[in-house]
Amino acid sequence: FWLNTDDRDVDRYLKCFTFMPREEIDALARATAERPQDREGQRALARAVTAVVHGDDQVQRAERAAHVLFGGSLEDVAVDDILMVFEDAPSTELTLPGEGMAVADLLTATRLAASKSEAVRLLKGGGVYVNNARVADEKARLVAADAIGGELFVLRKGKKDQHIVRVRR
Repeated sequence: FWLNTDDRDVDRYLKCFTFMPREEIDALARATAERPQDREGQRALARAVTAVVHGDDQVQRAERAAHVLFGGSLEDVAVDDILMVFEDAPSTELTLPGEGMAVADLLTATRLAASKSEAVRLLKGGGVYVNNARVADEKARLVAADAIGGELFVLRKGKKDQHIVRVRR
């Protein structure tokens, strides 16, 4: 929520919801005006409010969650953190055959695509991501070793349609 705060509201929210000194808030307001793409004010706001509400130890966890949500690499993210971030996302549990499963078949199995032909079109168009990495090869296959922690895949169609696939052993 705080990361998505409009640039015009950051200064006011920092004053209302944090205990930051006025000079620091002014510096963040200038940074936001000069380099809005960096979202320094929003990041400081999110850190400060999260620390007050949930404690300092949860700030890092929330930052990792934001990293996951906004398309960062999932290589070093713990399975529990991914599950926390996507707890409301639809999920499917399945056993992958030894030779793996075609990504197109996985898209239809999870209903991210209505048909295999739609899945192939999505793949060719570059609109499919597995663990936040774009998959454009319509013949791509996933094996259990490709799963995060050997346990799950995060599938994404476009920017917003997410689906968690839990791999049964």
